[in-house]
Amino acid sequence: MSKKTEIESLIYLLEDPDPYIQSEVKSRLFELGENAVPILDEHKSKSTDKKERDLIDEIIRWITYSSVEEDFMDVLENGLNDLRQLEKAVFTLARFNNPTLRINDYRQKLDHYADQISADVSYSLSETKKMHVVLKLVFSQLQFSGSTTDYYNPENSYLNRVIDRRQGLPISLALIVLFIGRRLDLPFRGVGMPIHFMLMYEAEQEKIMIDPFDHGKVVTYNQCYYFLKQNGVSPKSEHFKPATPPEILSRVIRNLINSYERKDQLNHAESLRNLLQTLELMTQF
Repeated sequence: MSKKTEIESLIYLLEDPDPYIQSEVKSRLFELGENAVPILDEHKSKSTDKKERDLIDEIIRWITYSSVEEDFMDVLENGLNDLRQLEKAVFTLARFNNPTLRINDYRQKLDHYADQISADVSYSLSETKKMHVVLKLVFSQLQFSGSTTDYYNPENSYLNRVIDRRQGLPISLALIVLFIGRRLDLPFRGVGMPIHFMLMYEAEQEKIMIDPFDHGKVVTYNQCYYFLKQNGVSPKSEHFKPATPPEILSRVIRNLINSYERKDQLNHAESLRNLLQTLELMTQF
């Protein structure tokens, strides 16, 4: 029996109600490892049974976790010093949710978004006008918005799903702006304000604060201070400094851990804690 035939037979046996058979099938699929992933993924895409799709997802994650973790470590070893490397790390993290993710497809989407406005972001425009061109593209033309009805859904943190669904958390929406801005060489920065991640644009002599969760609205520092005080946080100057790539990536992972804990998916949360620990050990921020 060829491996392909064996894998297809094992997938069929996943539907067997006998727990012993299911356990043996899973064990054999784990033994076959990544050779089984393309066939499992193909079967999942054709299945209309949510329970079956979820089970196959879980098996694929288990098989590929060590590979994703290794790729994640490779990204960190190459340095997490700029937005280009942060983008690579964030998309590698997204493979935790979708191990067969075609990262280049999503990078090309970001390239396309930037290309749409590259002619408008010309040297003849002022810095603030360039800023508004980007914000208009992301929040008006592409219609990215904050997820208000299902805030803690993990899909609000995985960047590929944020791009697909056009909604996310403050930090994931900020990443869309940051990565488009990087392609246009514009001075957008992430700001790790407590509770609510923000954007900053370093325009000429002014540092402009932007709320990515409120359709890219420009806000004042006083509004930020008031928001923090209303939420029991004493504002400090460090709350409004640009965040480093490791700090941003750490916050993305912590959001995911929180999301999975709320959904009682503790195995996912624990795996992400391992990734977070790896990040903290390798970057020492």
